[in-house]
Amino acid sequence: MLDFIGPVFLSLAVSPIQRAVNSLTDDTFAGVHKLTFFDWALLIPYFTIMVVLSLYGLHRYEVIRTYLKCRKKLLSEPARRFQELPRVTVQLPVYNERYVVQRLLEEVTKLEYPHERLQIQVLDDSTDDTHPFAEALVAQYQALGLPIEYHHRTSREGFKAGALQDGLKTSTGELIAVFDADFLPPADFLLRTVHFFTDPKVGVVQTRWSYLNRNSSVLTEVSAMLLDGHFVLEHVARCGRGLFFNFNGTAGVLRRQMIDDAGGWQHDTLTEDCDLSYRAQLKGWRFLYLPGLDCPSELPVDMHAFQVQQS
Repeated sequence: MLDFIGPVFLSLAVSPIQRAVNSLTDDTFAGVHKLTFFDWALLIPYFTIMVVLSLYGLHRYEVIRTYLKCRKKLLSEPARRFQELPRVTVQLPVYNERYVVQRLLEEVTKLEYPHERLQIQVLDDSTDDTHPFAEALVAQYQALGLPIEYHHRTSREGFKAGALQDGLKTSTGELIAVFDADFLPPADFLLRTVHFFTDPKVGVVQTRWSYLNRNSSVLTEVSAMLLDGHFVLEHVARCGRGLFFNFNGTAGVLRRQMIDDAGGWQHDTLTEDCDLSYRAQLKGWRFLYLPGLDCPSELPVDMHAFQVQQS
């Protein structure tokens, strides 16, 4: 009996570390299969993709957790209001968009803001018949006494960023509102945004995009869903935590001083809005997001329209 108990006791007394070492040096199955080049060629991309997806999943989890925590903390009303409204320049960059420019001007000219404190710039880089059409529309509004100007470039140097920067040369506003041609700002847009600039450190107020044609096609439905993830989740989470987030290039208001302080619009990048946003925030400017104020827009309904929009 003692001869049997002794070995059992000794086997139980072996430390976990020793058992782990033994398992690593166990060559019972050695030579059964060796990893070939083909195996490595499959395994390395597989595990790389798994790591990337895991990190992305953790990021999305953190975004959602932060969104749920911060969604009620964002400002919906400014802490103070201007006694005298600041001067505002509204910039409308346009490129070969004849079929939407009239609608754009109709909505922008309805903005509720004192005309003596407002300047509207149509920054037209068009190379088709949008140019004479838009120029004629602007002339009609000028005849009605509206503070609107028409600027046409033929070089397209710097594309949208170049047009915005050129417009700043003749702008008179302390604040700069930007709307792309497929956006329709509500009439009270300026009155609901400018008062947040009573805080001298606020450089940008970004509003939420909404979509007039969300259900027009599969592409518009997918685009709206992805953009909602960006505006509803990411912007709320980042703004609520005081983290960096970007101006989206349209449907927002920027402080002119901030643009100059950050070096202006640079056109040596594909994403001039992100570029300016991070340069400004690195200099200490604060960005605000207003999820309660949406600016209607129109999504491209097919791939051709999408490519034209991105160009």
